[in-house]
Amino acid sequence: MIEPGRARDVLPGTRPVPRWALALPLIVVIAAAGTAAALITVGRSPRTASVSGGPARVGGIAPAFSSWDLSGKKVSLADFKGHPVLITFWATWCTACQAELPELQRIRDRYQSTGLSMLAVNYRETNSDRMSQYLAGLHVDLDAVIDPDGTIASAYGVDIGLPINVLLDRQGTVRQIIIGVVSSAVLETDVGQVAGPAPTSP
Repeated sequence: MIEPGRARDVLPGTRPVPRWALALPLIVVIAAAGTAAALITVGRSPRTASVSGGPARVGGIAPAFSSWDLSGKKVSLADFKGHPVLITFWATWCTACQAELPELQRIRDRYQSTGLSMLAVNYRETNSDRMSQYLAGLHVDLDAVIDPDGTIASAYGVDIGLPINVLLDRQGTVRQIIIGVVSSAVLETDVGQVAGPAPTSP
């Protein structure tokens, strides 16, 4: 029995649609959006780099930065204060980097007694395991840090094209910015001018 004042037009043989059913499409949309957001959060590296100062320029103080190495340890440029530093920007997809990184390893080993340090800043990749395997395959054990958002790269003027190497002297001044592929002999000469002569073999 329908009470007076609450009558509704109902077609013969049909039933009123429940209110919850009318809201069902909206619920599905909200759930899908939440799932997509969760997937994005899971896929994104929770660690990002931070930078102060910049942009880098020859003769100026190098922009300070902090990031994490491939094992998850915090690393800062300030950790290398008083040392000549070569910062190399690389990526696993960079074919030129594949040839250059072993040469940088050789140069680092030769000049290590002068205090030379090298920081291999990965450009916009997030899979640390893949980076580690890539470097191990090249027999490279340089200090490697992540830069998933390109924050460090941006401060050092890296926007397209790898490799890029930046040489800092012991005072943290940018001495050279080397863009693109150069010979290992040129790299070693540039390093020697900043780090000092490598010790001669006995």
